[in-house]
Amino acid sequence: MTEPEAPRPRRSGLRGFGHDGPSPWTDLERPPLDSAALRADLVVPGGLWTSLDVVTETGSTNSDLAARAKAGEPEAAVLVAESQNAGRGRLDRRWSAPPRSGLFLSLLLRPEGVPMERYGWLPILVGTAAAATLGRIGELEIGLKWPNDLQVVVDGTERKIGGILTELSGGAVIAGLGVNVTLRESELPVPAAASLALAGAKVTDRQTLLRSLLREFAELYGEWTAAAGDPHASGLLSAYTARCTTLGRPVRVLLPGARELTGEAVAVDGDGRLVVRTPDGTRHPVAAGDVVHVRPQVS
Repeated sequence: MTEPEAPRPRRSGLRGFGHDGPSPWTDLERPPLDSAALRADLVVPGGLWTSLDVVTETGSTNSDLAARAKAGEPEAAVLVAESQNAGRGRLDRRWSAPPRSGLFLSLLLRPEGVPMERYGWLPILVGTAAAATLGRIGELEIGLKWPNDLQVVVDGTERKIGGILTELSGGAVIAGLGVNVTLRESELPVPAAASLALAGAKVTDRQTLLRSLLREFAELYGEWTAAAGDPHASGLLSAYTARCTTLGRPVRVLLPGARELTGEAVAVDGDGRLVVRTPDGTRHPVAAGDVVHVRPQVS
């Protein structure tokens, strides 16, 4: 008599080799990041980064690292999410993107020896590192719209592929970065958005891009902190202005309090403010506001 077959173990809610949640291979064109390999390459003796975690999904990497900062997390932690469902941008704007379609990460920074009044340069530092890295590896021209939107030109039009949001928490600066890497035209949240893939980047492998970006940032951050955050002595100001697409152009700046300023963007000053010269010749430093690039009038 044949013995009855033992019941097979149920795998409800499990994927792949028994891991919880949705499979990271649901879109073969968007493979998951290899967190162990990233840590082996980046969390090394003598390096900047002290920890690197990759999570499948979270609300906001900035919010998660802010909580860890309040709990005393040390300098140079990196948190990467394959997907965010409550991502935040400047002016508390909300956004989301398909899983593994971009780089969504936050950095926990405690810049030793840098006066707090120079912390405002950190989003500019992140933007400069990102533009330099993604442009070099993707073989693209990537510009920075003041203060820190990453831009590419697609079909003759400037379009946004990423941005930076920084905030203070637990005495640390949390710097969040989001970059659209393989977002398709049908997935764009607004027509003014784009991705590295849509811009024709030669490389869209997120593992390569993230590893290179964190190395580039670590180098620039070391130079900036060694100069006590001085944007001139560290070379940050010149590196940023060389990539800033806002300078030398007519702009309309939407200021807090429903005010508006129109003129030419002529400089970025030593405090990171955009200097706008109005038609009467007056120069106005702008610390915060939404900038619109205005097309020159054709006579």
